Amino acid sequence: MRSAKYKAIITGAQRAMPVVLGYVPIGFAYGVLAGKSGISEMNTFAMSLLLFAGSAQFIAVGLFAAGAGPAAIILTTFIVNLRHLLMAASLAPFLSRWKRSTQAFFAFELTDETFALHSTKAASLETCTLEALSLNVTAQSAWVFGGVLGILAAGLIDDIRPLGLDYALSAMFIGLLVGQCLDFIRLLTAIIAGIVATTLYLLGLEQLYVIVASVISATIGLGVEQWIKQKSS
Repeated sequence: MRSAKYKAIITGAQRAMPVVLGYVPIGFAYGVLAGKSGISEMNTFAMSLLLFAGSAQFIAVGLFAAGAGPAAIILTTFIVNLRHLLMAASLAPFLSRWKRSTQAFFAFELTDETFALHSTKAASLETCTLEALSLNVTAQSAWVFGGVLGILAAGLIDDIRPLGLDYALSAMFIGLLVGQCLDFIRLLTAIIAGIVATTLYLLGLEQLYVIVASVISATIGLGVEQWIKQKSS
C-alpha cells in the first residue's frame, strides 16, 4: 500500500514536469517585477503561496506599480480568474467521491496548465487522488521557487525582457495544447478558441476574452461532435 502511494506521488510529480519548466522562469519574472514595483519580499512570496494565479499576480503587480487601490486590484484579479469556474466545473463530476477538504485543496491549486494535464486523465481522477494532488503541489512548488529566485535577483536585474522570460509561458501553453489536440474535434475547438480569443482581444475585450472564447469554442466543438455521431449512427 505504501509503495503504491509513493508511486502515485512520483507519477504526479513527473506529469507536472512540463509545467515546472514553464513555471520556474515565469515565477522568476514575477519575483523580479514585484520587487521592482515596490512590493515587499514577504508579500511577493505570500502572493505566490496564497493566491497562486500567474496572470492575476502579474496584473496585480502592474496595478500596484501604477498606484491602483486595493478595491481595483481585488476586482480585476477576480474577473481575470473567473475562467477557473469553468475549469473546476468541468472536473467536478470526477471528484464527487473526494472529501470536501481534498476537493478544496485541489481547487485552490488548479491552474490553466494543471487543468490541461488533469483533463487528459479526468476519468481516472476519482481513483488517482494522490497523483492529482502531487501534480498540483509540484506545480505550485515550482512557481513559488521561481518567485523566490526572482525576489533574490530583483536588485541585480534592470529589465527581464532581454532574457526572453516573457515567452516561457506562451511556449508552455503551446506545448500543453499540442498534447490536447488528439483528434479532429479537439483540434477544431482549439483553432476556433484561438481565432475568437484573438479577435475579441483586438476588439478591446481584454478581461473576459478567454472566458467568452472558451464558451463559444466548446459549444461549437460539442455541436460538431454530436452532429458527427448522428451522421455515423
